[in-house]
Amino acid sequence: MAGGGGPQSPTNKVFVQRDYTEGTAVRFQNKFPQELERYVERHVFENTINTLNNFYRQAEKINSSSFCEGCLACISAYLLYLCVETHYEKYVKQAASFIDHQNETIYVPRGLYITDPLERGLRVIEITLLDARP
Repeated sequence: MAGGGGPQSPTNKVFVQRDYTEGTAVRFQNKFPQELERYVERHVFENTINTLNNFYRQAEKINSSSFCEGCLACISAYLLYLCVETHYEKYVKQAASFIDHQNETIYVPRGLYITDPLERGLRVIEITLLDARP
């Protein structure tokens, strides 16, 4: 009866909120949560958040490629999106892959699990503490 793709029976959660200081673009605060001090180093956490912010910035970036993609989609009555992955989807998938890799190599071995922000509507990054360390 378990839902989602993450580990079950969490003991605690930490949420990293969106950063709206530079507008409404998808960006998360890289302020290190005190609750994670016993689990992961500050620079490792900040690198993860900064890399995710970079993926989302690239996803929302408007360039000639994304402009042409939008024009072709409009001309084809948006049937283009049935055949082609969008510029945005490419970067969101890269971010999800990065999170999976970070979980496998860094966070799960240290008792943490990062949930893909897309699963939370890009509102927060949820970090689950898998085991309560004293």
